[in-house]
Amino acid sequence: MDVFLQFLKTFLTLFLELTLLFIFISFLVSWLQRKVTEERIKRVFDRPNKWSGYLYGTGLGALTPFCSCSTIPILAGLLSSKAPFGPSMSFLIASPLLNPVIVLLLWTLLGWKLTLYYVVIVGVFSILIGVVWNALGLNHSVKEVKVRKSENEGDGIATSKWILALQDAWSFFYPLLPFLLIGVFIGAFIHDFIPQDFIVKYAGGDKPWTIPIASVIGIPMYIRAEAILPIADALVGKGMGIGAIIALLIGGAGASIPEVILLSKLFKKKLVVAFVVSILFVAISTGFIVQVIL
Repeated sequence: MDVFLQFLKTFLTLFLELTLLFIFISFLVSWLQRKVTEERIKRVFDRPNKWSGYLYGTGLGALTPFCSCSTIPILAGLLSSKAPFGPSMSFLIASPLLNPVIVLLLWTLLGWKLTLYYVVIVGVFSILIGVVWNALGLNHSVKEVKVRKSENEGDGIATSKWILALQDAWSFFYPLLPFLLIGVFIGAFIHDFIPQDFIVKYAGGDKPWTIPIASVIGIPMYIRAEAILPIADALVGKGMGIGAIIALLIGGAGASIPEVILLSKLFKKKLVVAFVVSILFVAISTGFIVQVIL
């Protein structure tokens, strides 16, 4: 009975904490998205200094959409409006991996030091991937993209941006509530019922093969960042290596199956393969770097 009560306490604490954080961050990101439009992003990318475009692409990717569901449509809009290819790809990589939801939840669950390393390393990789893909001429592997603007785009002009952001925060949160509940349940279950010795034995920090395995496992098991982060927190608490946790998170958030399917509508096979390979490379490399540093 004591174990069950502890499980219930862990579940409720984690659920309430993540719910408040997610609604707040959703509100903030929605408000920013109404300020930072696709046209503004395109103008920022299209600078005389090409290197600054990659920096802005990575930075804006971290500030705007916070999942592939919103990243891919915005990317399609950028490509349709002939935004520079390289910075647009840096935006694509950074958006799901450096979005405010992941960064702030990662900070809350795993600490500011790990989060800082994560942001710096993934940010550098986002820039490099955009540069390398552009140098390899992968822009020729983008399909013809045509985006039709919504006829009702201006219907909410008279409505306060704050009210619209609050409505968006709820509309984003409500469909994800089941996934959040699943993630918190699994995380609390691991925290209170899975023996620590079991985790340490098979996925301890001193076992390097766990990092590449975790990066691959993350792709099919990914639900949402809101679901996988509490699971990661529980695994860390049980002794799983930080490097493997980071690889799991990047592999799932960066190259989830739904995102790859959506990208196949925009990219030819060569670029889709390059995307998946690049994400796995980032996941494994970041996992090893973080493990060595910490």
